[in-house]
Amino acid sequence: MRLLFAGTPQVAVPSLSELRRAGHSVVAVLTREDAPVGRKKVLTPSPVAQAAADAGLQVIKANRIDQPVIARLAALDLDAAAIVAYGGLVPPAALQLPRFGWINLHFSLLPAWRGAAPVQHALINGDDITGASTFLLEEGLDTGPVFGTLTETVRQEDTSGALLERLSESGAALLSQTFSALEQGRAVPVPQRGEVSLAPKLSSTDGRIRWTDPALAIKRRISGVTPEPGAWTILGGQRMKLGTVKLRPELLEIPPGALVGREGAVLVGTGSHAVQLTEVQPAGRTMLAAPEWFRGARREDLVFE
Repeated sequence: MRLLFAGTPQVAVPSLSELRRAGHSVVAVLTREDAPVGRKKVLTPSPVAQAAADAGLQVIKANRIDQPVIARLAALDLDAAAIVAYGGLVPPAALQLPRFGWINLHFSLLPAWRGAAPVQHALINGDDITGASTFLLEEGLDTGPVFGTLTETVRQEDTSGALLERLSESGAALLSQTFSALEQGRAVPVPQRGEVSLAPKLSSTDGRIRWTDPALAIKRRISGVTPEPGAWTILGGQRMKLGTVKLRPELLEIPPGALVGREGAVLVGTGSHAVQLTEVQPAGRTMLAAPEWFRGARREDLVFE
């Protein structure tokens, strides 16, 4: 089968690598255009673009699948397309090009968490189990019939970055197996069943911590927005980024947002019990271990807003 691979970020690279390792014929790669990276805003190829170039594959860079891109895809005479976090909509005219359609690897157990940020929302909402699904792409938002799934236990220490990294590896194998089944005529997509939940893209606003929330909700939110879009709070009128926190259920007396140093740990009060900070990043500085920052901080009225 002649395959197109569409993807952009690092989490899509394992899928491209696994498809090629398993012997599937990837004839071209579609990814988003080079983007500015770092303080100097250097135009940089996407991780998928770099991996494809290293493998000697044809690379099509486009932020939108418009008519010129559709014409290029049509010329490839595709049997199927794999798509993993490409970052753009596939219009109906492009959906119809491959003989067997577009197969999407999505990092949730559909129909749970349809949308751009499934792993982040799973953590924020305290899911114990998540996973990945391969499904036939259609015009609706992640609504197509499912070929296969896998499950993954959410660990206490997981951030969205760590969990997504694991799912990107196991999901790559699932995607490759789906295409093997498709080639052998064994792939049978099944309509989605169950309760639908939505996982829209998160913004910086979603990373703000409200210290009147219960400690468990705060821990889940910080884990869900780490590393992107990032957790933050306000101290002395300036934004401070936050690393993950640990629950300290034995400490109930600290007011919400108030900071206390105790036995080498930095504690913050919440709407229930305290949490322990691990790392912080004050404005204009690098990330620091919380005790190191606290030792040098002015102690008067240290309260997160």
